[in-house]
Amino acid sequence: MSADPEDGLGPPTAKPSGRARLAWWHPAFVLGTWFGVGLLPLAPGTWGSIAALPVVWLVHTYLGSAGLLAAAIVVFALAWWVASIYIATTEGHDPGEFVLDEVAGQMLALALALAVMPANVVIYAAGFGLFRLMDIAKPWPVNWADRRVGGGLGVVLDDIFAGVYAGAILLVIFSFF
Repeated sequence: MSADPEDGLGPPTAKPSGRARLAWWHPAFVLGTWFGVGLLPLAPGTWGSIAALPVVWLVHTYLGSAGLLAAAIVVFALAWWVASIYIATTEGHDPGEFVLDEVAGQMLALALALAVMPANVVIYAAGFGLFRLMDIAKPWPVNWADRRVGGGLGVVLDDIFAGVYAGAILLVIFSFF
């Protein structure tokens, strides 16, 4: 009995666009799409950032600010590794459904802010909004990383820079209140 490539039991298969894809059960697909969130229609990066928020809350609640920063670093390293596998298999530069980089950037933005500010819904909402703004607007060096850094690191690094910007802006804004 041969495996049907479309049932996810076979090797990577070709999409109608000609781009190969990973099987749905492949760990790089599961993590890269943040458990399928990246497959949601319209703005997968926004969905990925939203889906990161409960994880940020859980980690911060149980491990504190230092634990959240450590988790952001671990997710960054994991995203870099998974992105390398993902883009090598799919032959894409930065596939839209790959949202683990948004998870890493969102975690970093809030880790920076929550290191000095109390956790509340305003901080989470502002962190989300600022991270998405920086990821979409791509000020320097976010745009540089997006255009110039290749491979898995290039996929993730622009979101890390966007997370640093968002966290820094949060710190500046809320230091006045």
